[in-house]
Amino acid sequence: MSVGARRAGVGVRRGAPRWRRTDSLPFEPSRAYHATAGRTPHGALLSVKGAPEGVLERVARRRTPGTGRATPLDAEDIKKLADAAEELAGAGRRVLAVAERPMRAGEDLTDGTVRDLDFLGFIALADPVRTSAGPATERLREAGVQTVMLTGDHPATADAIAATVMDVSEPKVSTGPELDEMDDERLDELLPTVDVIARCSPHHKVRIVQAYQRLGRVVAMTGDGANDAPAIRLADVGIALGRRGTPAATAAADLVVTDDRLETIVSALMEGRAMWASVRAALAILIGGNFGEVTFSVAASALTGTTPLSARQIMLVNLLTDLAPALAIAVREPTGHTGERLLKEGPSRSLGVALTKEMLLRGVITAAGAGLAWTGARLTGRGRRASTVALAALVGTQLAQTLTTGGLDRHVLIAGLGSAAVLAAIIQTPGVSQFFDCAPLGPFAWAITLGSITVATLFGPVLAPMLHLDTTPPGEAAAEERTDAEDGPAAAAPR
Repeated sequence: MSVGARRAGVGVRRGAPRWRRTDSLPFEPSRAYHATAGRTPHGALLSVKGAPEGVLERVARRRTPGTGRATPLDAEDIKKLADAAEELAGAGRRVLAVAERPMRAGEDLTDGTVRDLDFLGFIALADPVRTSAGPATERLREAGVQTVMLTGDHPATADAIAATVMDVSEPKVSTGPELDEMDDERLDELLPTVDVIARCSPHHKVRIVQAYQRLGRVVAMTGDGANDAPAIRLADVGIALGRRGTPAATAAADLVVTDDRLETIVSALMEGRAMWASVRAALAILIGGNFGEVTFSVAASALTGTTPLSARQIMLVNLLTDLAPALAIAVREPTGHTGERLLKEGPSRSLGVALTKEMLLRGVITAAGAGLAWTGARLTGRGRRASTVALAALVGTQLAQTLTTGGLDRHVLIAGLGSAAVLAAIIQTPGVSQFFDCAPLGPFAWAITLGSITVATLFGPVLAPMLHLDTTPPGEAAAEERTDAEDGPAAAAPR
């Protein structure tokens, strides 16, 4: 450290009395500097460091390194210093200006006394961005998430960093002071288009979160400092970076990322959207299957004047299709989805029109399987056998769709095949079969049942394009256009 001090023209004396602080003005975004008063062997000294634009407006002289001489600064000199700070910030450096002056005896430290300073120089801090931040931000964009960087840094520093992280050649940068001049209406127009907001204070962060929520966005706010805590608490999803996070930020957060990696947030997003995909599949099985049962029963009753299934058979259908199979689908691991496909999932996609269409498709397939089996059995045998064949086809068609959705998931296979085995045992066991108003089936009746299930299940991929449904097999990425980020959630990421 002494080598660096000598190169900077700062004298270092061994055995010199220590600096003794007597008073200080802590950093606040409104004043943009930190001032400290202390005693030295040469008298009281006022030392100031902070944002260049906040310190340069308070300097009157520039002290030459090594000689200690101070030369007056005019407006042109201060402009050159500001340009030098801008150049350092444009290279992605965090820039602090440092100045000082002797204090008079009895002089108090206030905002008003931080004037007439001697400029000493700039401190440029390199804070390199992780190489993984860019790809992670790109994945968030592909998921329809608008990412906005909120920072207290200089606009040029924020612009340079954003250009390396975001896939934008010229990020749109705004500043906290600019936001102060905007009313809520103008702010609402700006936020969907902005990439970076620099010189951002805690008050600005809270206002930004409120504005996004006013626009109908779901807002995730990340941060690690105490000044981020109010916005983290206000956001729909507050995310604290736990490794270097303050207790205030951690306490205010809904989610704590212990490794401080943006990729972990992407993984959490994928996990949440996998949940929505499983919920959609389970709801489609439950509601779509019931819709198919009702459709088949109403249609058969309208044609024959009698109900094709008894009350006990309907109860059996619900027990075998709505309990274990649907539960297995809901809790299965999302191994059948690629990361790209999961990033496209979400409540708006999973529980909106897509869910309605999928329920309709499952209902039609279920009704078709039961209807084909019932019709074939009535044409070739007795009415009681037709009822049993319809029951077997109704349950079998729903289980076939469940197995198709679940893929090779162990729990889905056990639930689906187990339910099918229980159904076959009930039908073929005398006494138990009669209790459920069934009759044991022979090979021909089982052939009708299995044939109807197969035809109806294969009918699904043919009908799906008519409903604009994605029928990509598990493990393949669905090719579809990404939802416009204008309609998606927003994530505010302080730096």
